Amino acid sequence: MMAKIIEIGSAKGGVAKTTTTYNLAYVLKEMGYKVLAVDLDPQANLSTCFGIEDTSVVQITIGHLLMNMIDDEDMLDANEFILRRNGVDYIPASMMLSAVEAKLRMEMGAEKMLSYVLEPLRERYDYILIDTSPSLGALTINAIAAADEVIVTVNPQLLAMMGLQDYLKTITKIRNRINPKVSVAGILLTMCEPRTNLCKTVIEQVQDTFSGQIKVFEARIPATVKVGESIYYSEPLLEYAPGCNATVAYTEFGRELIENEG
Repeated sequence: MMAKIIEIGSAKGGVAKTTTTYNLAYVLKEMGYKVLAVDLDPQANLSTCFGIEDTSVVQITIGHLLMNMIDDEDMLDANEFILRRNGVDYIPASMMLSAVEAKLRMEMGAEKMLSYVLEPLRERYDYILIDTSPSLGALTINAIAAADEVIVTVNPQLLAMMGLQDYLKTITKIRNRINPKVSVAGILLTMCEPRTNLCKTVIEQVQDTFSGQIKVFEARIPATVKVGESIYYSEPLLEYAPGCNATVAYTEFGRELIENEG
């Protein structure tokens, strides 16, 4: 079996993209799948979740691998750059990614660099999850160009909704021009406070807008302090707070995602 590559993205920051990538990786691992998480954000928040306090001292990051591709150098051995924590493999990021992004703008075939890095790793995993930055720059385009599916995270606030349409347009452009196989797995609503009227209104709006076109996952990730605490301690919710409502929601989301594949 070849890994399915899933990009987790959004055109807005603060919508729990990184939290979703991190916790989904552990939910899938718990279900018995082999998972690789890739941090493609220069801020390296996912790397921090995995317990790396200072990303500048990491020997080989995703930035180094992309730079190798840009310079037409040989791919390094996977054992040199894949790190592991609690049963999940990951490739960390660092601020070097900002320099890589600038360089990508001037490269021929720049959109495919991440694909070249990840393709040889497909046979080692069931799922490869990519966490991206909230900008629609060269790195995010690389992630969507490498992906089989995209999960779009949306925080039920009006501004986050506005970014959603832009993001979906970008995915359509990339499908038409670069990566015909990419599809939207669905929209995941995060940081939900179901008791508020705004949250209810936006959820209804998302369902009405995309009904019959794009799946809106039934699982909704609630806003809870446990999420922030678990990241502070570099532990996935499954370990830090197994019974909390966000952990239950992420587990349901993982199941729903797998059932979708069927």
